[in-house]
Amino acid sequence: MDKKVILTGDRPTGKLHLGHYVGSLRNRIKLQNSGNYDVFVFVADLQALTDNAHNPQKIRDSLKEVALDYLAVGLDPAKTTIFVQSQVPELTELTTYYMNLVTVARLKRNPTIKTEINLRGFGEAVPIGFLNYPVSQAADITAFNAHYVPVGEDQLPLIEQCREIVHTFNSTYGEVLRMPEIMLEENSACKRLPGIDGKAKMSKSLGNCIFLSDDKETVRTKVMSMYTDPKHIKVEDPGNVEDNAVFTYLDAFATDEDFVKYLPEYKNLDELKDHYRRGGLGDVKVKKFLIDVLEGILEPIRERRKYYEEHLDLVYKMLDEGSKKARVVAGETLKKVRAAIGINYFE
Repeated sequence: MDKKVILTGDRPTGKLHLGHYVGSLRNRIKLQNSGNYDVFVFVADLQALTDNAHNPQKIRDSLKEVALDYLAVGLDPAKTTIFVQSQVPELTELTTYYMNLVTVARLKRNPTIKTEINLRGFGEAVPIGFLNYPVSQAADITAFNAHYVPVGEDQLPLIEQCREIVHTFNSTYGEVLRMPEIMLEENSACKRLPGIDGKAKMSKSLGNCIFLSDDKETVRTKVMSMYTDPKHIKVEDPGNVEDNAVFTYLDAFATDEDFVKYLPEYKNLDELKDHYRRGGLGDVKVKKFLIDVLEGILEPIRERRKYYEEHLDLVYKMLDEGSKKARVVAGETLKKVRAAIGINYFE
């Protein structure tokens, strides 16, 4: 039986953080290790350049950091094809063909693109490459015949637009492209992990992240500064666990085994929440538990990262080999696309 194909990636604009981990990385490891999927993971440097064209060094530096984070969390090049977007030129050619099937008006209506344009203050001065982001993403997805695309909720409009492009292409030129399906994280706490300041999303630009590469002391300092319930002033005060970043993180990360290891007076998270709601449980105790939980995850990640930082030649070799493998697969799709359009003149 043929394996289903998974395609996902990250823009290299800095190191990856816990939001990336619960939102996508952790699930990628699970999919990779299940043996049921062909997994393609890419560093989307071309997409990162769409709003960083005047600072390419940032992308170059971040490429290395993202690759290190991939290997550190446990992505295995023997099981997952890890590649660099710009090193697979077939993707750019596919993007060119798909651009003819989408209007500027439709791109401007895409909710995700509208939000991102506003965040960056582009207005009418938005770069064409940035506006074209959904088309580029459609090329990435279809090039590898992806069955599933694991994304966060904020990315849903991009996948819907990809599906529109696939439908238009197939209606125009014949059934060539596979229609991808969306794969969402089931744990609601993982769909959009808040920043340590309680803001809606953990973001590098807001400076409210815990990075996968943060050292132990940095993690401790950040967790101890985390937003909780502003009305929970004294230990005996009843507390609110909703909209409380510390408990959202525990929802995302804590397991029953963590309670056995670090906080045996409680059986599980429900018991801890009940105590906090009643009053008599201080924020410091809950935060210290969260630090223990996070350290259990981050310590082995740090160790693996340290190894690869000392063997960068292996990292770049992995990216090079993965990109060459990706080119072969994307090349097959491109060949079919060119034939369907009728521009394979000399074959």
